[in-house]
Amino acid sequence: MKKKLVVLTGAGISAESGIATFRDSNGLWEGHNVMDVASPEGWRKDRGLVLDFYNQRRKQALNATPNEAHLELAMLEKYFDVTIITQNVDNLHEKAGSSKVIHLHGELFKSQSSMDPSLVYEMDSWELKIGDKCEKGSQLRPFIVWFGEMVPMIEPAIDIVSDADIFAVIGTSLLVYPAAGLLQYAPKSSIKYIIDVKIPDVGNIHKLYPIEGLASVGTKKMAKEIVGKYT
Repeated sequence: MKKKLVVLTGAGISAESGIATFRDSNGLWEGHNVMDVASPEGWRKDRGLVLDFYNQRRKQALNATPNEAHLELAMLEKYFDVTIITQNVDNLHEKAGSSKVIHLHGELFKSQSSMDPSLVYEMDSWELKIGDKCEKGSQLRPFIVWFGEMVPMIEPAIDIVSDADIFAVIGTSLLVYPAAGLLQYAPKSSIKYIIDVKIPDVGNIHKLYPIEGLASVGTKKMAKEIVGKYT
């Protein structure tokens, strides 16, 4: 039976594909105050601004291609039972060929009803406009978990991490909760990797192997190690 490899990915893995990280050092996201474009309050204040912001993100993501890190994780399905848990809203893991991907913060290429969150739709273009409505007549909004909203996929993610033989954290500063807390749910007996350009301080974690560097380089190194040792 294949060992269970669970991978938590963040903005750092998509950055190498040209997708801007969530926000820069001054707290702005693509020139916008984050709360203006990624909160229920921002949505109530200016729907047009929010829709346009995510339209631009979609246009950017359409042209993005998976990098070596995404491709290595997809390749590892030959050797492991792999589940990707990502904080990213792009579809680069799917483009690379990963078959089990959990999006904690939503998906850029889906929309949802602003009245009934259970109504979620695949998007067939990059543009979502004022007047685009769900089947109940409510304006469609981006299928994104905004600040102040619940993260519905965190419970399934915790269950999956709790059963991991190998748990890897790639390209995330582990500052955004609740995703940052997932490392604490990995079994003590599991092998753990953290791959980032700057390894976050996570305290004393049993069987933890940090790899400092770009996601593409670090993931390749990890893949070689775990295929050699655990298959």
